[in-house]
This record gives sequence, C-alpha cells and structure tokens, in this order.
Amino acid sequence: MIDRAGKTGRIFKGLGLVLGGKAGAGLISLVYLVMAARALGPRDYGLLVLVHGYVTAVCGIVEFPAWQAIVRYGAEASAQDAPHRLARLLRFGTLVELAGGIVAILAAMLLAPLVGPHLGWPPETVAFAVPYSLAVLGSVRSAPAGYLQLIGRFDLIGLHNLVQPLVRLSGATLALLFGWGLKGFLVAWLAAALAEFAVLWAMGAWCALRRLGPVLLRPDRGRAIEENPGIWRFLVASNADVTLSELAGRIAPLMVGWVLGPTMAGFFAVAQRATVIIAQPAQILGNTAYAELARMVAAGEGGAPLRRTLGRVVGIALIAAAPVVILVALFPTPIVTLLAGSAFKAAGGLMVVLVGARMIAVVGPPCSSALSAMGHPAVSMSANLFASLVFLPVLPWLLHHAGLMGAGVQSVGQALLASGLLAGLVWRASLKH
Repeated sequence: MIDRAGKTGRIFKGLGLVLGGKAGAGLISLVYLVMAARALGPRDYGLLVLVHGYVTAVCGIVEFPAWQAIVRYGAEASAQDAPHRLARLLRFGTLVELAGGIVAILAAMLLAPLVGPHLGWPPETVAFAVPYSLAVLGSVRSAPAGYLQLIGRFDLIGLHNLVQPLVRLSGATLALLFGWGLKGFLVAWLAAALAEFAVLWAMGAWCALRRLGPVLLRPDRGRAIEENPGIWRFLVASNADVTLSELAGRIAPLMVGWVLGPTMAGFFAVAQRATVIIAQPAQILGNTAYAELARMVAAGEGGAPLRRTLGRVVGIALIAAAPVVILVALFPTPIVTLLAGSAFKAAGGLMVVLVGARMIAVVGPPCSSALSAMGHPAVSMSANLFASLVFLPVLPWLLHHAGLMGAGVQSVGQALLASGLLAGLVWRASLKH
C-alpha cells in the first residue's frame, strides 16, 4: 500500500511541478485573452483563433512527436545503465521529430490559400497565414519534453510553460498600445510559438549534455531501430493515438468557422477557453503518469497495481475538475463577460456544456498513457479513432440544425464514448499483465 501510494505521489508531484508553471501561465493567458477579445471584437478574434487553429490542426495531423518512445525505451536504457543506447535513442527521436516538423510547416504553407477562403479569411489574412505556418514549431518540441520527463525534471517543464504566455502577453500589450490590430496579435502569437520551440530544445540539450556529456555527441556505433525493437511501430501507433485523441478539439473550431463564420468561431473560442482549466491539467496528468506507469510495467507491475494507481489518478482528477464545472454552471454569463466583454455573452450557455464534456474527458489521457505504457498504443488509437469517426462527421449537421450549441452536443457525446472505451480497454489489457 505504501509503495502504491508512493507511485501515485510521484505522479502528482510531477503534476504539481508542471502545474506550478501552468497556473501562472493560465493567469497570464486570461490577461492576454481579455486584451485580444476586447481589442479585436468577435469577428477579428475569431479570425485570430481560426488562423492559429488551422496551423495547430495541420501540425497535429502531420507532425511526428517522439516523446512517448523516448520515455518508454529510454526507461529501459536507464534501467540497463546504457548511456550510449539512450544517446542513440535521443538522436533518433530528434531527427524524426524535426523531419516531421518541416513537413508540417510546408503542408500548412501550401494549404493555407486553399483552406483560408472557406474559413472566412479576407485576402490579407490568407497572405499572412503562409509565414504564420512557422508557428508549427511551437508544437515540435516533444523530444526534449520526453527526455525531461524521463529524468524527472518536471520543474523545467513547469518553467517552460510560462514562455508562451509571457511572450504573447508582451506582444498583445504592444499590439493594443500601438493599435496594430489583427496582424499585430498574429505576430505576437507567432513569436510565442518560436520562443516555445527554442527554449524547450535548449533546456533538453542542456540537461542531456550535463548527464551524458560526450556520449550524447559521439555515442558508440549502433542503431536505435535495432536496439529498440518495435520502435517504428510504437511511434506510428502512439502518434496516431495522440492525433486522433486531439483531432476533434483541433478540428471543431475550424468546422464552426467553416459552417457559421469567423464571428461564431470567436464565440466558440471564448466558450472553449474555460475548458482549458480542466483540459490542460488532465493532459499533463496523462503525460506525467506515463513515465511512472512505464516504470511499473518494466518492473512487472502492470496488472492490479497499475489498475489501482490509475484508479487513484483518475479519481483525484475528477474530484479536482468538479468545482470548476459547478462554478461555470452557476455563473456562465458573468464569467464570459469578465473574460471577453459583453459582446461575447452569448457564449455562456455553450461554455457550460463544453466544461461538462471536458470533465468527462479527463478520464482519457491517463488511460491512454496506461495503454501505451503496457505496449498497446494502437488499442488506445482505435478507441479514439472510433469515437472521432462516430461524432466528428456529424458536427456540421449539428451546427446547421442546432447552431453553436451543436458543438457542445458533439463534445459531450465524443467524451462519453472515448472515455468509456478507454477505461474498459485498460481494464482488459491490465488483466493480461
């Protein structure tokens, strides 16, 4: 019992260190949200959200993050005290992720002139979306994040969480003071993405050089693919899982813009903003739990001990999310007005539904991490794929018939289906360990 509590404690200690940065980031993000929404109004704020959301969606589909492979196979290398194997793994993961990032940037640049007009972008916004595609780099940073998780440097991950909001806040302040409008805010968002990329890679490189020294730069001869059996299959499955689990969240704002226009996309973005209070801790919890769960599986504790640890993690996450849901349900209009101004108060009802859906969805990330730790990322991928295939295609129909609230109905349905499937699959897979 003490040992299991210790494992849960280590997971939440890592979560606490990361959330320290996220808490500060969340407060800062509220400030620049207020600035952007009030300075731009619903339509231009909707355009800001759509341009950034488009780049994020393309990046999420095309990029190839390597963090799960680095954590899983890196845990094996660390347990074997094999620094040369770990160095080769890090170099391999870096190459794979950066190559995927380059492809994602090119895809975003090429597709912007084709997709933009359908999302209601004026010509000048379409033109700026091409260089804005470099914001893809803000997401191409999972390899150093995975290594920092592996070595337990959640304090650095927490500090890194402050980089993007601080840069956005600085840029938003300048854009507001000098009246630079939509383009000024887009420049600020782009600068923040580039800073995210540069700072986390610098942190990861610094820690790796300190720990591995010359081994990182000149490891012994060997091939990461051969000494980490199944790594390509694991990478493909885990990346498909991440892509599909986040697909609805990334595509939904674009569908709202496509069907209802930029103004409704602005309402949707403000309503969705409150869900970040739940969504970000849940995703971080899944990520921080993954390293500990992978160590449990490697130590032969992938059955009942894993289920008990996972049950505690999910239970605490649900309890923590409940007060947010209650607060939003009681005061939706005042919260929306405080966040974005009276022009956005129509988003209050949708915000209540979206926050409820996010509470249901907190079950997903820890369960996906448990499946990946047990070596079954394809199983998690299948659950997320099925939930997306059932609910995402009906979103345009829901938007046509129920207006903006259709997005809320879609979110609740998909969260219920995905969370239920993932929980059941974890239970079944853990019985075999």
